[in-house]
Amino acid sequence: MSDAIVQRQIRIRETFAIVSAEERFLELAEQTIAAARADIEATIAGQPLFLTSLEPLLIDMAAPPLARRMAAAAALAGVGPMAAVAGAIAQVTVEALVAAGARHVVVDNGGDMVMRIDRPLTVGIFTGAAQVRDIALRFELRPGIFSVCTSSGTVGHSLSFGHADAATVVAASGCLADATATALGNRVREASGPAVAQAIRDTLADGIEGLLVVAGEHLGTGGTLPPLVRAAVDPRLISRG
Repeated sequence: MSDAIVQRQIRIRETFAIVSAEERFLELAEQTIAAARADIEATIAGQPLFLTSLEPLLIDMAAPPLARRMAAAAALAGVGPMAAVAGAIAQVTVEALVAAGARHVVVDNGGDMVMRIDRPLTVGIFTGAAQVRDIALRFELRPGIFSVCTSSGTVGHSLSFGHADAATVVAASGCLADATATALGNRVREASGPAVAQAIRDTLADGIEGLLVVAGEHLGTGGTLPPLVRAAVDPRLISRG
């Protein structure tokens, strides 16, 4: 078992993340988030469409590796590269901490989470005013880094063209999970069982472990998810920019 896990809120301009790890890794987390933001901002300065495009975008191979990872994930999901930004920053932060020796680390970047765990973890899903609420995914020990990202058309400030209260994606890649959560949420055109089921069918693809959608009184799942459990979800605990 690792040493005591502590939390730190890290806010750098629009990024507001909560990092859970051993205290000795928290300075590295802040440095990594700052460097990731600098790479993304440099990419936007050189190619302004990177910020505004709502569709996949070709970028220069000389762009920073993180920007290329975002663009590649967005292309797979069929959305613009900034749809992957929160998951991408969380991903490289967890990678850096694991490379430095962290065995348990969770980065919650505005509700998009990337983690490497050495103990069971319950991840709550905030569904706003939906009738389906207080639900969570229960993860047991598993190898490697993985991600749980959520998009919403009714909660928060992120851009979504759909009507999902929560569109959640589980994948190994935070970039892909984040971009795909946006695509999944966009496809939920109404709060109905058929619309939820169709959105899930249209979104499940290689690299995606599982999908979950809540829209009003409707809940749908696809792929392989950990057990869905009841848990009181306190919105005050969600990191938000």
